[in-house]
Amino acid sequence: MRVHHLNCGTMRPLGGKLIDRRPGLFRRATMVCHCLLLETGTGLVLVETGMGTPAAVDRNAWLGAGFVRRSNPIADPARTAVAQIRALGFDPADVRDIVLTHLDLDHAGGLIDFPWARVHVYAEELRAFTDPRDDERGRYRRIQFAHGPQWTSYADTGEPWFGFGAVRQLDGLPPEILLIPLSGHTRGHAGVAVDTGHGWLLNAGDSYFFHGQVAAAPHCPPGLNWFEGRMETVKGARLDNHRRLRQLVQEHGDEVSVFAAHDETEFLRLSTRSSV
Repeated sequence: MRVHHLNCGTMRPLGGKLIDRRPGLFRRATMVCHCLLLETGTGLVLVETGMGTPAAVDRNAWLGAGFVRRSNPIADPARTAVAQIRALGFDPADVRDIVLTHLDLDHAGGLIDFPWARVHVYAEELRAFTDPRDDERGRYRRIQFAHGPQWTSYADTGEPWFGFGAVRQLDGLPPEILLIPLSGHTRGHAGVAVDTGHGWLLNAGDSYFFHGQVAAAPHCPPGLNWFEGRMETVKGARLDNHRRLRQLVQEHGDEVSVFAAHDETEFLRLSTRSSV
């Protein structure tokens, strides 16, 4: 299986080193939307979609004025998933399946560009979207789902994987692509594990935000740490995920490459190579 690493949305929030630990407070930090394009024997699979084409046309309407004000996403049509797939020489119509960690606007906003694709997600995340609790109201941008995505949902049960409690093979997809329960950021949040043939990749989504959080001596910039806590849905589970992912990296880092959706350092490290 060949894997392409795509940044499908760059954000430039204020805060400088409070966000990314690099020198300077009075500058904008950089965050990415790290997606994967998988070449399989039955077609292309997209893991996450980024913000989507409409975000490059009218950011406020598609993403919401509050998100735009806080995150300052760059409006660049060339960085959308559909544009990058074309630039790689593929037909976007060959993207038949999309696997999501969760339904936040910067992860699922690009579904509109692939309305024919099946969308794989945990059932609990769909429940959070369709029947939100009070603290979840307003979290999901319903305009992004008005086209009627082709949902395929799963319970968070399955076989053990590197010490995690459950996984689930996805219907109609190769067994090398798995969903890993990582609730916390949202109550139906998942990780997406991919066996490349040369080791595993684990897209941990928003279960952590900074590469230092899975280091042997964990650390995170204060601004990013505050934001992560503010966006959590299940605090205990989120913190437990930090511990479990850190243990995975320390004990199996030679077998599994773990990355967070918005960490630029991890994206640059992994995007310098494609797995074949």
